[in-house]
Amino acid sequence: MLNVTLYSTNCPKCKVLKTKLNQKGIVYEEINDIDIMNKKGFEFVPKLDVDGIIYDFKEAVEWIGGQ
Repeated sequence: MLNVTLYSTNCPKCKVLKTKLNQKGIVYEEINDIDIMNKKGFEFVPKLDVDGIIYDFKEAVEWIGGQ
């Protein structure tokens, strides 16, 4: 099983990714802690971490679409 984490601030793009993940039935953890995101060096969200591979919004939409 894939380890999927969504880093989100509940912005519009974050909500789009959540909807797409839910529609595909992909199990994921959501992290909303800004401090954690800053420590990871994320300057913007959403970010989707799939088994250690970090996707930005566009890449995440493509990845979800292929599942």
